[in-house]
Amino acid sequence: MAKSNDTSLQEILRGISNGTTRLPDFQRGWVWDDERIRGLIASITSSYPVGAVMFLEYGGDGIRFKSRTFTSVPDDGKKPEMLVLDGQQRLTSVYCSMYSKEPVPTQTIKKEDIQRYYYLDIEKCLDPDADRVDAVVSVPADKKIKEDFGRVIVTDLSTRQGEFANHMFPLNIVFDSIALDEWKDDYRDFHNDPDVSKRLRKFTAEVLNPIILYTLPIIQLDKSTPKRLSVRCSRTSIRAVSL
Repeated sequence: MAKSNDTSLQEILRGISNGTTRLPDFQRGWVWDDERIRGLIASITSSYPVGAVMFLEYGGDGIRFKSRTFTSVPDDGKKPEMLVLDGQQRLTSVYCSMYSKEPVPTQTIKKEDIQRYYYLDIEKCLDPDADRVDAVVSVPADKKIKEDFGRVIVTDLSTRQGEFANHMFPLNIVFDSIALDEWKDDYRDFHNDPDVSKRLRKFTAEVLNPIILYTLPIIQLDKSTPKRLSVRCSRTSIRAVSL
């Protein structure tokens, strides 16, 4: 039997992080490139829908599935409560870019392996004429954007002061309430400018809060679902994503 409901993205990511939401071992690996990750982030920060995901309640016939954790999540052998049958690519992309503190292991559109952190350009986010995807900034693992074959650093985000000076918000603290509040306090102190504080409040209301409150429609199959049907649902979803 299946049921559907909207679930907060934060709750889903918490389950992924603590290992109670896992992947069936037969699913292929995560393959999204940097450009697709930026597009997904742009959609979420604009409160656009990104599609439903399908979960299988762990237990019953489904208990025979071998499972694994998501990319960047340590495997402590914890028994899962939910298996993700459809939505792996999207959820992994969001988890790695918005929740994990590690650099995101992704690829260029030419399939070259890279590691990235993701930022939101506050000024571009607040510009009504700017395309939101242009406000999603992908930076190398050292958090330094370089030109001239790496000889010239044009933007240095390797320190909090660098983030503040360039008005760049690090996405991987958005669901960490303590780190988020500290960052905003330090950002205001760094600039000591009423206009900057006003724009930060606007950014919080229009961009950060919608991310924190973002929900995804969940289709949940209960533990009585036959294993054969569960595999068929997952593989059908994989083929659809691949088209």
